[in-house]
Amino acid sequence: MPAGIFNSTYYGKDYRAGAALLRARRPYLFRNALTGLALFGFTVSVYTYTIRAVGQDEFSDVKVPDNPAKKQ
Repeated sequence: MPAGIFNSTYYGKDYRAGAALLRARRPYLFRNALTGLALFGFTVSVYTYTIRAVGQDEFSDVKVPDNPAKKQ
């Protein structure tokens, strides 16, 4: 076990975030949530665009082979 984590003022002995860590994270909470929402929105928009772009393809230029000849 790393002994350094028990000497930290940010975590208690039960590995939970302490009051100092929560205070240190508070200024970044809104900005991190906004960044996460932006990344999620970008991912969903790329996925939606890709599905719509592929769904429009008719595959009319793809030559479908005939049925294979049956063995006699």
